[in-house]
Amino acid sequence: MSQPIMRDSVFNCCFVPPHGPAGEDEVPPYHQLRTNMPEAPPPGDRRFLIFFDFDETLVDETSDDMVVQAAPGGSLPGWLKDTYRAGQYNQYMQRVLAYLSEHGITQATIRSIIEQIPACPGIPALLSYLQSRPPRDFEIVCVSDANTFFIESWLQHAGFRPLFLRIFTNPAHFDPDGQLQLLPYHSHGCPRCPSNMCKAEIVRDYVAHRTRQRGGRPFERVLYVGDGANDFCPSLTLSPQDTAFPRRDFPMHKLIQEMSEAQPGRFQANVVPWSSGEDVISALRKIVGERG
Repeated sequence: MSQPIMRDSVFNCCFVPPHGPAGEDEVPPYHQLRTNMPEAPPPGDRRFLIFFDFDETLVDETSDDMVVQAAPGGSLPGWLKDTYRAGQYNQYMQRVLAYLSEHGITQATIRSIIEQIPACPGIPALLSYLQSRPPRDFEIVCVSDANTFFIESWLQHAGFRPLFLRIFTNPAHFDPDGQLQLLPYHSHGCPRCPSNMCKAEIVRDYVAHRTRQRGGRPFERVLYVGDGANDFCPSLTLSPQDTAFPRRDFPMHKLIQEMSEAQPGRFQANVVPWSSGEDVISALRKIVGERG
């Protein structure tokens, strides 16, 4: 899900070259791979790498907006809303979470709200399909500008947490006073992305890192499922054999269409718009060579 800081134009989004062979200088800093990183390298036999966004991709709402409903009166005061600054949404949410804590909103309340967010249409079927596949088919990763507490809570409640090998998102934890403390995921050099996260950098570095771990053997295809403007950015790293799955008529889809019209051939990946997770399942069955 994109935040309002990123304008919906292909000319206002960072661009990085499609992924290629991983060189020595492409290994990402450790902090960029620290979220849920196991001590031993993950299996190197996976055929396909698939990335998922969280807000409005896995869940059918923006998790930050849902939590705000716990505020007194169900909304934030104007003075707090006025503190938002373009490119600094993470800092803004830190103030929102402090406000909720000051008004007695507890960890249990926040967790309950997150657990009750509905999945996007067809997403439970899609995740169940991925669970049913042979282990060597898919390596599954989440890349989101939400936070660890929201994503972990929802996935655990829905029963899909074991499916995800990595979750790249903003760190969050409850301090001794019961306030959810939110930190930025990383810093980066992209001038168009929010200061706390550039998904294109995360995807590019992760693909390079895993290719090195796999002895230089790339994945057969890299797949990206998203909805927002900040999901368009990482889709530009995909190469012609890869596939972008933009949610139909959402910003990611519109930006891909805009680029395809303005600069034919610049967007390299295959494009499969989705309205339901069932649309993604149909495409994945073709990709892995199934019939029917």
